Amino acid sequence: MTIRLALLLCLLAAKPLCAGDFALQEIAPGVFVHGGRIEERAASNMGDQANIGFITGSKCVAVIDSGGSIVVGQQLRAAIRQRTALPVCYVINTHVHPDHVFGNAAFKDEPGVTFVGHERLPKAMALRAQNYTRSLLRDLGDAAAPSTMIAPTLLVKDELTLDLGDRELKLRAHPVGHSDADVSVHDTLTDTLWLSDLLFMDHTPAIDGSVLGWLALTDELKQRPVQRVVPGHGPVSAPWPASLAPQEAYLRLIVDEVRTALKKRRTIEQAVDEIGLSEQSKWREFDNFHRRNVTTSYVELEWED
Repeated sequence: MTIRLALLLCLLAAKPLCAGDFALQEIAPGVFVHGGRIEERAASNMGDQANIGFITGSKCVAVIDSGGSIVVGQQLRAAIRQRTALPVCYVINTHVHPDHVFGNAAFKDEPGVTFVGHERLPKAMALRAQNYTRSLLRDLGDAAAPSTMIAPTLLVKDELTLDLGDRELKLRAHPVGHSDADVSVHDTLTDTLWLSDLLFMDHTPAIDGSVLGWLALTDELKQRPVQRVVPGHGPVSAPWPASLAPQEAYLRLIVDEVRTALKKRRTIEQAVDEIGLSEQSKWREFDNFHRRNVTTSYVELEWED
């Protein structure tokens, strides 16, 4: 699909995502971030829900997450071309969730491009691709049909350094936390840490891995002295580590209240109806994610020794 056709299709939507809506901020020299919308996926936003962007070196460009559909990916690719003629050498996927990876299809024809991700990401994509694609087409319609999940061929098993030319990106593969295939990206030149969905701001955090693992990783991340971070949702750049506090408080509250519910022999249905409601006014999309978070945490914590 050409960029022109993608834009034509978006114009047919009720409240389309089109060129004028695709804003980018240069949060540090050569680090560009597009802020996703904090709302449900629909034809009006074409899956533009996550913070995505790119980093430029002297020889090439690295994309960090490609968006929730080929239309968003094409918007990102067009934005890159408006700023540089350098080739896209890497597309880094920070984890498996559809709002971060379905734009990969927009970059598959880039000469020499390599897709990069956690060593567990290919398996995660294979397990979820069918269901994710079905729900994508249900929500976005035919305009999203060319969107595909392209698995990485360059895998991050622990740490990996990518050279963009006079700029190195340090990628780190994390244990199970937000998901089971999270990767963070540290731009050493500007001391910017791209955390993606390891950090939610404004948007209710989504637990798709281990709440205890996520909290353990939180304790580790807080010790890293960086200048700024890029969350997966919310502001495109945030101070560190203060920006982590609301998410940590939310996760710890869920753990504490689930443990209390288990001691009182509350059922999972009762727990879902009762736990964490004091947080509702602090987060957007709360009704769409919170009950699922409590369910996931209850199942994990009920097997604690």
